[in-house]
Amino acid sequence: MAIIRPSTPRCLIIALLLGSTTLQAAEDALVTVQQQWATCQYQQSGKEKERCLETLSNQAEAASAKEPFRTDLLIWSAIVKSTWAGAKGGLGALGLVKEAKAKLELALKQDPKALDGSAYTSLGSLYYQVPGWPVGFGDDEKAEQLLKQALAINPTGIDPNFFYGDFLLDQGREAEAKTYLDKALAAPARPGREVADEGRKMEIRERLEKL
Repeated sequence: MAIIRPSTPRCLIIALLLGSTTLQAAEDALVTVQQQWATCQYQQSGKEKERCLETLSNQAEAASAKEPFRTDLLIWSAIVKSTWAGAKGGLGALGLVKEAKAKLELALKQDPKALDGSAYTSLGSLYYQVPGWPVGFGDDEKAEQLLKQALAINPTGIDPNFFYGDFLLDQGREAEAKTYLDKALAAPARPGREVADEGRKMEIRERLEKL
């Protein structure tokens, strides 16, 4: 006798479809933020760059708020905000940097290995680029610790090698800096991140010229 299997409830099918749609929307938002960040960072300058990053920061913040447990979107919200702070400059940018720091610290609590440890890289870069007390929270020792943690997760990545090399150059450790900058220049290409990769390589070459 044939066994009659109960059909999948319509509500379950709808829920699965909605879940798939939401996941795709989050993935699309992430790609958009990454690509637009590269455009703002490497193809704009001056006030246009600042406005571009301000607009993108609001978009990234909204995308992250919709998916609070998506650590990748949280990290990119922080990256855009800190980049905007860099373009803005001055003491007025310190509030933005502190917001980015808080986001990255939350990202590390949620998933420290998300995006190949990018939260470690970004937070480490803030610690050596932001002024120390009493103006800011800058701390070279903390920066090196975080950047080394990023490299432990992603030893061949362009960003962790670049930022650690830049940190070492800032510290006057030129021989070590060259080692990591060379690694960054030889890092594997990132599909879909061509503009970002080319812009980063331009920054790497600028550092190497200083050596």
